[in-house]
Amino acid sequence: MIDSAVHNPNADPPAVRWATTELPTAWPDRLRPWLPWELARLVWSFLRRRRPVELPAGVPGAEQLPKYLLQEFHNLPNGNWSRSITKGYVHGFERMMLGHMRAARQRIAAHLLPADSVLDVGTAGGSTAADLLRRGAGEVWGLDPSPYLLQHAARQHPDVRFVQGVAERLPFPDARFAAVAACFLLHELPPTFARQALREFHRVLRPGGRLAICEPSPTQLRVSAWRLWRRFGWRGPYYRWLARRVHEPFVQAWHALDAGAELRAAGFTVVADEEQFPSRHLQAIAI
Repeated sequence: MIDSAVHNPNADPPAVRWATTELPTAWPDRLRPWLPWELARLVWSFLRRRRPVELPAGVPGAEQLPKYLLQEFHNLPNGNWSRSITKGYVHGFERMMLGHMRAARQRIAAHLLPADSVLDVGTAGGSTAADLLRRGAGEVWGLDPSPYLLQHAARQHPDVRFVQGVAERLPFPDARFAAVAACFLLHELPPTFARQALREFHRVLRPGGRLAICEPSPTQLRVSAWRLWRRFGWRGPYYRWLARRVHEPFVQAWHALDAGAELRAAGFTVVADEEQFPSRHLQAIAI
């Protein structure tokens, strides 16, 4: 649970069996899509203007959630706060990225491994954490604020340790990990929280520990569809359309930051900043 007030700062967070934790149902979970009027409500919720989410009573860690999380990221009805919608998101994201995330995870692993302990921040469905474990990481933790995403992750990847928390307030001791991964996370944080997250990554890393960040490339928002077509074929305009279609309220603010300077200010040496369209990869070492 997100409860830094009672957690021992010198110990790992307590284990939670997310795979079997009983979570409250949200309004999308109660819809019966075989009924036309309820299907229409679900479809309309994908298309309408974004609005704050409705947290069901009894959501674990609700009292600790920052306000920026309580909105409908990615046009998801009720955001990351329902069983049914998050299940569709976990499976649908990989398909919508046209297989690109496999290459992105391979690039993350190439920088971070070997490592005896890794933290995957913003783990969502746990794919990056599970890939790192499969490639030989000794111990892998995945962290996410949504208990619904954590439940899907824990059921699919039982060998990874999953914990609830936010990037800007990690529930782990200082110098706990040899490596930290953050995949498609920082552009979903307001800049102040993104800076705090970078400092937290540095805090939980040992000296010489490695950080791998994968974020959407700014190219897909800054270059015309025609130029993207010429450079990348039909995938260029597709990723441009996808980036402009989904609701990501802080993505432009993230692209406006000098990420290298922010990493250096947080205590890192930047060893790589490369584009692998439609992603951008930043690799750094804690000093």
